[in-house]
Amino acid sequence: MADSARIGTPLPPPDTTQVQVSGATEYHIGPMDVLDISVFQVADLTRTVQVDAAGQITLPLIGQVMVAGKTVTQVQSDIAAKLAAKYLQSPDVTVFVKEYTSQKVTVDGSVNQPGVYAISGKTTLLQAIAMARGTDKDANYKRVVIFRMINNQRMAAVFDIGQIRAGRMDDPEIFGNDVVVVDRDGMKSVLRGVTGAVPIFSIFRPVG
Repeated sequence: MADSARIGTPLPPPDTTQVQVSGATEYHIGPMDVLDISVFQVADLTRTVQVDAAGQITLPLIGQVMVAGKTVTQVQSDIAAKLAAKYLQSPDVTVFVKEYTSQKVTVDGSVNQPGVYAISGKTTLLQAIAMARGTDKDANYKRVVIFRMINNQRMAAVFDIGQIRAGRMDDPEIFGNDVVVVDRDGMKSVLRGVTGAVPIFSIFRPVG
């Protein structure tokens, strides 16, 4: 098990953050997300914009566009349609989610301030725990679990944050809607029976 902890395994992203245009499942854009927008061969229309609190962005020529709750593909189609209506012939629009500012992670268990925290851009497991004011005196560093929806199934992976802090294990990325639970030592365990099916560090396995 120690070897597995040192080597680690790349973690698959959850269903809700697959933003590739060709993906079967796509992230739904939310307020305060940051988008990179480009129009092929039209440099003046290429820019980085932030979604406002009302879920809209403002672009040259076409003005405000409602994007909140829509997928990347839907927003690309909306922008292309507005440009094609008056300004360009068959515009090729690309939208990329640069920062998932609207996403949240739940941090629970043996931390000083359990709660739901907003994440912006790339966030790691140690950073998520730091948002919850770190671990408390009862924390079991060897049993920190990330729960994640992957392929429409709830999965879990166990990490040793002592190994991560020592540089012997990668600090995994956290995505929106992940749940991080820091277990407690001994009889105080909050995860007894939940992670029995996850014997190897950093491998996501089905739970529940």
